Amino acid sequence: MDETTSALDLFGDDRAGGIYRTAAQIIYEKGFDATSMTEIAEAVEMTKPGLYYYVKGKKELLFSIMRFAMDLLDREVVAPARAISDPEQRLRHIIQQHARLLTHEAGALAILIDEEAGLSDDDRRQIRRRKRNYFAFLRRTLEDLREQGRLLPVDTTVAAFSLLGMVMWIARWYDTGGRLAQEQVVADVTEIAVAGMLNTGAASPMALLGTLPKNKSA
Repeated sequence: MDETTSALDLFGDDRAGGIYRTAAQIIYEKGFDATSMTEIAEAVEMTKPGLYYYVKGKKELLFSIMRFAMDLLDREVVAPARAISDPEQRLRHIIQQHARLLTHEAGALAILIDEEAGLSDDDRRQIRRRKRNYFAFLRRTLEDLREQGRLLPVDTTVAAFSLLGMVMWIARWYDTGGRLAQEQVVADVTEIAVAGMLNTGAASPMALLGTLPKNKSA
């Protein structure tokens, strides 16, 4: 599969998509190095030669999964967000949609962070370039907020990394079979993340400390 072909098409195929999604979940749970092609073949009830009909090799498999994750972010998060002129609403959309994807495609999106080392050098450069572009888009949104005086006095690089860390951590703790519904998690994370960035004019916690009475016995 060349770089111009969307991995979304691959994952949309019933058989191939099932293989790649299963592989993504196993890699997410066990790690790339600890996952074998034999294990993936058994999980999808195929022979190993049958698996290689769909997958050229383990590194190619990992790259396809990561391309799928980035294609998904581009389609569901970035493309719609570009049409939103208001930076606060754009930020809300970015966080909301990224969080929503993580409650549905946790395996594929989560391994974007941890498994780059398993890629070939060329494939790693492609994925890193796309991740940098996504990060730059989020940071530009925060800079737009700052230009309008609506962002807290924080560094936009620190803020962007913090937001991504918060959203990506959903994959580590969210249990689809637990008491929290997916949309409740998405809504709560979005509210917490966006509210934590906005300058609403209220005094900050540090500023409030200065208004407390001093201990005269000190």
